[in-house]
Amino acid sequence: MARRTTSSSSTGSPPGPRNRTPQPLPRRRRTFGDFVKAFGAFLALVVLLVGVPGALATQIGWPLPSGAPTLDWLQQPITVSTFINVLTVIVWFAWAQFTACVLVEVKAALSGVGMPNRVPGAGPSQLLARQLVAALLLVGAAAASFTPGLSQFGQGMEGNQRGTVAAAQQTPGGLFGQQQEQAASNAAAAIAEQAANAASHADSGSGASTATEGDTKYYRIQPPEGRHHDSMWEVAERHLGDGRRYKEIYELNKDRTQPDGSKLSEASLIRPGWILEMPADARGGDLVEMPDEAPKAAEPTQRQIQEYAKTGAADQQQGAQQGAQQGAQQGAQQGSGDRDTAHIHVPQQRPESTDQGGSNQQHAPAAQASSDDSGFSFGLPEALVGAPLLAAGLLGALGRRRRQALWQSALGAVGGRRGMEPPTPTGSAADAQDALLVGADPEGVRLLDLSLRGLAAALAAESRPLPTVYAAWLSGNGDLHLQLAQPAGKPPAPWQLGQDQTFWMLARTDAERYEDVDTAAPYPGLVCLGTMDDSRLLLNLESVPGIVSLSGTERDRAGVFASVAAELATNGWSDRMTITLVGFGQDLTPLAPNRLRHLDDIEALLETMEAETRQRRGALGAAGQDSVLTGRTGPAQHTRWAPHLVLLAAEPQGEDAVRLAELAADASRLGIGYLVGTESGDLPGAAWEMEITGEGKLLAPLLGLELDAQTLPLALQQAVVELFVEADPERASTNAAAPPFLVDISEQGRPAVYARLVGPYEIIGLDTPDGERSPLMHEALALLLLHREGVHPRVLSSALWPRGVTDDVRDALVERLRSWLGSDPDGTPRLGTDESGRLTLAKAVVSDLDVLRSLYHEATQGQGVNSRAVRGRLLTDALVLVRGPLLADRPQGRYGWLTHEIIDAQLPLLVADIGLALAEFHLEKGRAEKAIEALNASLNSAPSDERLWNELLRATHATGDSDRLKRLAADLVSRSGARGVPPRTEALLDELLPTWRSGVAAVG
Repeated sequence: MARRTTSSSSTGSPPGPRNRTPQPLPRRRRTFGDFVKAFGAFLALVVLLVGVPGALATQIGWPLPSGAPTLDWLQQPITVSTFINVLTVIVWFAWAQFTACVLVEVKAALSGVGMPNRVPGAGPSQLLARQLVAALLLVGAAAASFTPGLSQFGQGMEGNQRGTVAAAQQTPGGLFGQQQEQAASNAAAAIAEQAANAASHADSGSGASTATEGDTKYYRIQPPEGRHHDSMWEVAERHLGDGRRYKEIYELNKDRTQPDGSKLSEASLIRPGWILEMPADARGGDLVEMPDEAPKAAEPTQRQIQEYAKTGAADQQQGAQQGAQQGAQQGAQQGSGDRDTAHIHVPQQRPESTDQGGSNQQHAPAAQASSDDSGFSFGLPEALVGAPLLAAGLLGALGRRRRQALWQSALGAVGGRRGMEPPTPTGSAADAQDALLVGADPEGVRLLDLSLRGLAAALAAESRPLPTVYAAWLSGNGDLHLQLAQPAGKPPAPWQLGQDQTFWMLARTDAERYEDVDTAAPYPGLVCLGTMDDSRLLLNLESVPGIVSLSGTERDRAGVFASVAAELATNGWSDRMTITLVGFGQDLTPLAPNRLRHLDDIEALLETMEAETRQRRGALGAAGQDSVLTGRTGPAQHTRWAPHLVLLAAEPQGEDAVRLAELAADASRLGIGYLVGTESGDLPGAAWEMEITGEGKLLAPLLGLELDAQTLPLALQQAVVELFVEADPERASTNAAAPPFLVDISEQGRPAVYARLVGPYEIIGLDTPDGERSPLMHEALALLLLHREGVHPRVLSSALWPRGVTDDVRDALVERLRSWLGSDPDGTPRLGTDESGRLTLAKAVVSDLDVLRSLYHEATQGQGVNSRAVRGRLLTDALVLVRGPLLADRPQGRYGWLTHEIIDAQLPLLVADIGLALAEFHLEKGRAEKAIEALNASLNSAPSDERLWNELLRATHATGDSDRLKRLAADLVSRSGARGVPPRTEALLDELLPTWRSGVAAVG
């Protein structure tokens, strides 16, 4: 399905016609078999219409009695003659009925107007008559293929070309809800056809003509052939590639006056000879296009067509002024009662200006990079690379899961640290992680969240309710467009009205000035479905007035459902929500166990949702609210009205489908959304119908959508889930993991290149690169040093150039970096590439973080296990390496990729573990002051680690200085602030200093 012209592009030049030179229609040649069929049909008609009555009259005679019937007839015996006479009467009646059928079918076939009238009780007889008449007229009634009434225009047309359609000048219509131009009269369509036929016949004599850009195609309903009757479904299937698009044809031709004076009022009631306007992407042998300049014989006709086109354009302009507002208003007012009322429009892009040029230029490289990296280079899954919001949500959730595992492991460690290093993903999981790093747009998610919450806060300050939002569009330049269900007045600053009253727009530069506000997420049900024209559509499932149905193959639907579930479970613009997965997605629950819930079947879902629907209705009534939107801006915004989104993969049947439709009828008011898969494409209660194709297109004809769908295929889904399962805190607390890279800490293991990352960034063993590329090469080296397992080239480029860069620039940097690092004595480059194409560093290139990890590992799991002296020396050497936080002096605006890492959580925990182990080492020998010194050194890098403070209390208590202990307790209480002292620390203070509460007050 080709997408229609958007409102934003309607002002530009219309697309050129598909056929610049009109071509004559291909004629169907009559075959010998056609003549045989026609001759057989003629003989059958002669036998049935003439032979049967002739045989009855000559062989049997008059079957009825010659006199009036009497009662004596009933007493006479039934003879063979009586039985034959009764059968003869029945045959006469059957012949009369068949003859009537033949006359009706011949009249309809020859006139070409209207459907044949039905003869009462003549189903099989009329069917047989239709087949015989059609076979006979196939070669003997070529006139039946002309448009009815064509001859009355008095044009002497040569040839008996099969009647088709003509093309008149097209006026591009709006994409959603706006119709293309309507016919002004019944004669205009027939005139257009005549002009097209004339042009095609005159083509050889007058030369090819140039078609007018923006041609509109027409199709004439054909007369029946045998049992076959033309239908709008078949027309859509032949010329649009999908029978379900018949609704588009119906919308273009509804209430148009046809050649026979009637109008199209129902899609199923069409008649032969009617002329239908077709969508712009219609194609096929039955369609022609009319040249802009017709032959001289058709000049009067051409003038009439031009007048008709002008009338259509005027109607189009008038309709365009009213269409957007009326469609949105009716969609909100009528809700689920009319599937065609809730329309979604593509927002007009903000024109570039001088003051915004810089912003647009910043986004230009990203588009270029996307184009350059559109294939499956290096095997990265593009489904995640091309889904920045989904990737950002998954990457953020994965980071939180890994941090949770680290903290849980730190607090639950007994005897030694476990789970310090998360497992390094391999295979498809590694590819999925790289795709997340490349595709994620955390800044876009942050701005979307700030913008929506800022809008809610501004409306609440003005005592205005939240408007119902059907969709949000994120344009290519970062602007946010909200499409409202109906006009809601002027938006609060800095929001502006968009292309009409139903669009509110916020420029990216204005969104960047927003700050965090304490308000509930207003539209948590927004979920990305795909892209159109560089704009990303987020549909608000929570606000749809009914069910959103999704048709397509089971495999294609599964990809869409998994993507929707994963994004809803991990997005950054929602507070709380429940996502119920029915019939699929049990493996997805590790992504967000607190949000995702799995049910086995529709029965369990209906039972659950009926109870919740009743509860929500009661809660709204008790709160005096009419919908969840008004409740979200009230006092209870943080405790109520969290959305519940239901994803049902399998189509409900029978009574279950009806019950689900009843639940969904009022769901948008209650904050409940339903996305339901369907095989048939016809689901009760479906307000919006969508289809996913095998080519990855998401179609919604009634909404006018044709998106490049956002999906999460099964294999990629499994890889993503594997990342979350491996990062599970329970697994991390029971499985020890060695550092990814161990350094030879002996004198013989002195590295050729040594980088100091823990504290200010320094590099030993290399000359500082000249020019402006030095900071970029330092950053690239830091990224490689933190990922000894290897860095994908696309991950490197997305980290260094978040807005995108071309492959040649990235490759040039890699070559400079390789030259800068040099080679080992054996000639091996210190920057290499592994089998998967990832960039790796040689063992001769080492960082202080590698040494720090190796020293702690040797002290606790290597040489220091059996030697107390070695353990003390290794731990002391490790603590000396800690000079501050990671990359303490990194320039502002760079190293943004560190937000995706967990090193900011790993390093403080590692330093705290080293300090705790060294304090324990000293306390074993009663050296409390040494232990306090080690703990204070660790607190410089991990000031919020409760374990360090607790151990410092014990070491201070071991000194026997109660006043010092009281001062430490007072300092600890003051640091805790309003949150108070943690429970474990409070219990320890009660044990070490029972009077600490009063003592703290006295010290204060």
